[in-house]
Amino acid sequence: MSGLLCKDFSDIKAISTALEKKAAAFDSPEYHLKLLLDDPGRFGQFSKKIDGFFMDFSRQRLDWEALNSLYRLAEQTGAHNKFVGMTRGETVNTTENRAALHTAARGTGPCDLNINGLDVHAAMDKVRHEIAEFCQDVHSGTVTGADGRPFTRAVVVGIGGSYLGCEFVYHAMGAKITPVISLDFMPNVDIDEFYRTVAGIEPETTLWIVISKSFTTTETMANLTQVTAWLNDFGLLPEQHIVTVTAKASPGDQAGAPVLKSFHMFDFIGGRYSVSSAVGGLPLSLAYGFDAYDCFLSGCRAMDDHVLDSKQSLAMTAACISVWNSLFLKYPAQGIIPYSTRLSKLPAHIQQLYMESIGKSAGADGSFLSGPAGAIIFGEPGTNAQHSFFQLAHQGPGFPMDFIGVIQPGFTGQQALSKGVTNHQELWANLLAQTRALALGRDHEDPARRFSGNRPSSLIVIDDLSPERIGMLLAFYEARTVLEGFILGVNPFDQFGVELGKTMAGDVRRQMAKKNRNSEFQLSCADPVQDFFVKALFKSETQ
Repeated sequence: MSGLLCKDFSDIKAISTALEKKAAAFDSPEYHLKLLLDDPGRFGQFSKKIDGFFMDFSRQRLDWEALNSLYRLAEQTGAHNKFVGMTRGETVNTTENRAALHTAARGTGPCDLNINGLDVHAAMDKVRHEIAEFCQDVHSGTVTGADGRPFTRAVVVGIGGSYLGCEFVYHAMGAKITPVISLDFMPNVDIDEFYRTVAGIEPETTLWIVISKSFTTTETMANLTQVTAWLNDFGLLPEQHIVTVTAKASPGDQAGAPVLKSFHMFDFIGGRYSVSSAVGGLPLSLAYGFDAYDCFLSGCRAMDDHVLDSKQSLAMTAACISVWNSLFLKYPAQGIIPYSTRLSKLPAHIQQLYMESIGKSAGADGSFLSGPAGAIIFGEPGTNAQHSFFQLAHQGPGFPMDFIGVIQPGFTGQQALSKGVTNHQELWANLLAQTRALALGRDHEDPARRFSGNRPSSLIVIDDLSPERIGMLLAFYEARTVLEGFILGVNPFDQFGVELGKTMAGDVRRQMAKKNRNSEFQLSCADPVQDFFVKALFKSETQ
């Protein structure tokens, strides 16, 4: 079975046509959210929960007819069956002829999972054991820096999926656990980011974690070269201060490579889905201990199991709503608004997770889609966002939002009262008010003070910021993204769209490299804009 946006079966087309008509009906006044919310049973009917995780979607522009049609659409596209097949090692990444087994990294899936002769769970267990053993050695002082002092800081050198998810989880888990080793993240090749990073660290007690599957990622390799030169300036050997997370037999895993230790990642786990692999496992275990990371994996697995057990799971429902909003209600964007500072890195992670996975113009079957897929994802923590872009959210074009709340904050000390409430209560007052204000709006004789309302949102609530709940939140968004890709008929595991710009950068880089080798070389880029700025760059460096 193919998906909604592919050349497909008549039954999918029939459901799609019915949904288009339903979406058109939602433009009429009787479908305004303020009227839908008058139904006293709506909250109970349009919400779902599992232990520790709750989703209220009563403020989405939906009724039962639309939601049931979306569930039928998901069924006809085989989304749930494909998700089950994914966890069993089927080749769901069709364009690269690979499985997609990020779920196996946390123990989801059958025990006898085998890919090309590799016992997947045994391989995962081996890597996890190596991580646990290494982190114990670091924490106990058995493994130290060059001068014998223990490591107190680690810097993750990697870009995209090699850091975004890990950075989110690191900041989130810090609400409940004090890190043994502090983490910094250095993704950008910008030299100013490098010097910002090294300005605040002690070379002898810092461990560098270089993450790249191929060990050829241009930005990461440039940063590794810079780090190596910086270590040499202090008389420190890379093999005493650098570890790698990379594919087996990559240049970063070769015998004799100047690194302290290498940990393996696998072709069947894509970068943006890799937090539960060694990509997240090594840094997070160094920071919080392997036991805490193992609890995080348990949370991921709990959400995976829920998705596998239900064809109308939390993640499937969210995927259907996303399809409805982007494809049928024609919203071009979605906001991710966590009302928790500890979750402030979540929007950036979901931005990459979703937009690399769903933003496609070709289907998994190799055909062009009937229209481009995906929406723009962006976000900021509340209440910061309220003083940033909520003017447009309330009175501009509008877009759906996920509001994310945490019942118990990480801080357990005494909170002062302001206007009779604590800071955490004030945070929740704003969260609840915003979802209601967006939905209901407000009439006013002054157009500048009128709010049209009818702006959809979902409220996602986790009990606390424990590793288990953070794992559930991460796995929820992973599953939602995968299921939406299956419904639409795109491959949510490739990302060819990132390649063209990188290829073109190579042409400019070659001109620069020739000039660096020979100052007499005459720069001549084919593109006049590139030519102008490359010459200006070299001119500025000689002044």
